[in-house]
Amino acid sequence: MAIGLIIIGDEILSGKRRDQHFPKVVELLAERGLQLAWAEYVGDDPERISATLVRTMASGDIVFSCGGIGATPDDHTRACAARALGRALVLHPEGKRNIQERIVEMAQEAGTSADLDSAENQHRLKMAEFPEGASLIPNPYNKIAGFTVGTHHFVPGFPVMAWPMIAWVLDNCYAELFNREARSEHAVLVYGQAESALTPLMEALEAQYPLVKVFSLPSVGDAATRRHIELGVKGEPAQARAAFERMCAELDRLGAEYAPS
Repeated sequence: MAIGLIIIGDEILSGKRRDQHFPKVVELLAERGLQLAWAEYVGDDPERISATLVRTMASGDIVFSCGGIGATPDDHTRACAARALGRALVLHPEGKRNIQERIVEMAQEAGTSADLDSAENQHRLKMAEFPEGASLIPNPYNKIAGFTVGTHHFVPGFPVMAWPMIAWVLDNCYAELFNREARSEHAVLVYGQAESALTPLMEALEAQYPLVKVFSLPSVGDAATRRHIELGVKGEPAQARAAFERMCAELDRLGAEYAPS
């Protein structure tokens, strides 16, 4: 199953905040022998969020969505998920209890008593309105849960909440997928060569080793290194090792200068 990531919020697209989810999700997956297949950024546009979810829900992919599940006017993800599924948005009983427990705790910390019927606290319950049939993702930071529908998992935009929630989903829902495919990667830095000159070699390697992907990452260089191309192979370990050996032999034949990556 492919794994995807959706990051929602105008603040990311405007540059007001820098996305931290992408590298962390890659890290969380790698720790479990998994890898990210795709990622998308979407602003706070209900029509676009809904259309994105309709498409990704039809894919069958495992998808993590970060952001937009609060209770302010720019939080549309919960309603968009319900719309994409064609389901009603309903108050989740356990989610409601979690929020009310948190309200009481906050009042106690402030030395006051909680009025659960106040307009403000009633509004907070909107954060427990999920598409009908959703299950909860526990939030260890403040008890305000995320939710799961099918293979889509929705968590807040705050990293301190989102990351342990994503880890919880992986460990509790997908442990059987961990470390199922062994992979290895080998690369060198090639100097003084054009990518076009290396393309025939890359094509030949992928044709000979179908379980391997070849990659090239050109760099204009910096204060620490010259202009170069990081040329490498990744995939099934035995084929990756064989492809790398052939790649180095061909670079030697071309008289190319290269060094370990």
